[in-house]
Amino acid sequence: MYHKSLKQNANLGKSPAHSQRARFNHMFLATYAVFKLECLKIKTKLNHFALRTKLLLSANQSAFAQLKAISGA
Repeated sequence: MYHKSLKQNANLGKSPAHSQRARFNHMFLATYAVFKLECLKIKTKLNHFALRTKLLLSANQSAFAQLKAISGA
């Protein structure tokens, strides 16, 4: 499950980096993101995909609320 999560949830394969340092940074941060997802998975008892959906939904709702506030309600 680790490799699947690393590729699909942390977007390891979608790195636009060309330099070696940028690729290393992307790999490190993707691994860190999977670690944080694992910690959240243990806390919430949800799988990675449910967590990702929940986080994206929350982020979209927050962004829409900010847009509404900026545009003058």
